[in-house]
Amino acid sequence: MNRHVSENRIISLAPWFHTPGGAYAHAWEQARLDELTADIFGYNALQIGLPGFDTLAANRMPNRWVTDGIFPSNALLEGESRPVVVVHDFADLPFATQSLDLIVLPHILEFAAEPHQVLREVERVLIPEGQVIICGFNPHSTWGLRQILGRVTGKHFLPMHAEFISVPRLKDWLKLLNMEINRGHFGCYAPPFTSTKWLERFGFLEKAGNRWWPYLGALYIVQAIKRVEGMRLVGPVLQKYNARVRHVVPVTQRAND
Repeated sequence: MNRHVSENRIISLAPWFHTPGGAYAHAWEQARLDELTADIFGYNALQIGLPGFDTLAANRMPNRWVTDGIFPSNALLEGESRPVVVVHDFADLPFATQSLDLIVLPHILEFAAEPHQVLREVERVLIPEGQVIICGFNPHSTWGLRQILGRVTGKHFLPMHAEFISVPRLKDWLKLLNMEINRGHFGCYAPPFTSTKWLERFGFLEKAGNRWWPYLGALYIVQAIKRVEGMRLVGPVLQKYNARVRHVVPVTQRAND
């Protein structure tokens, strides 16, 4: 299968965020992402996919990009102020090696034919101690069960092309790439209702779920740091490295790497 075909399926997720379930999920994700990205510093940040949804809204890096699998329509770009980089294959990013401080993957891995290869590419373009934040649907949840039933009945609650990735599996992939888990969050414990009314009625499950069954949330966010063995940047060395990175133009022709 052509890899970029799967990446383009993420487009089906954007309209879903305007459904009651999608709005509920987006509100939770945006709140957590704002908390996580606000205190991550550097110069170059990238959001892969979903233009029009600003996962970097609270981040203060001077250079922030968003990529998309095809040239986005005006509808997708409404309110989008960041430069959009068209990338037909998220497993082959047009950024220089070790040039980005932060990358956010909002549900990209679930739509990729080779999600592990996408992560390998993310690891390549991150600087040492750079960070990646991954949003995903939890297969071990009522939403995950609803996704399975939807494939049998044809009544889908989530975009039908998504392939859920469990947190333990994701942790194994990150470990193989020397990416160290820093933080993780689960959320959205309401059952997969299709009406805002019923989702709000079960809003009390958020506090209960976080306390009693945190691993059963419909969504998760995992934050990881790229570790480089034998390398530690401190004091003047760190300042010199940051000064060099600051002047790098990360978008590049891969043939020149």
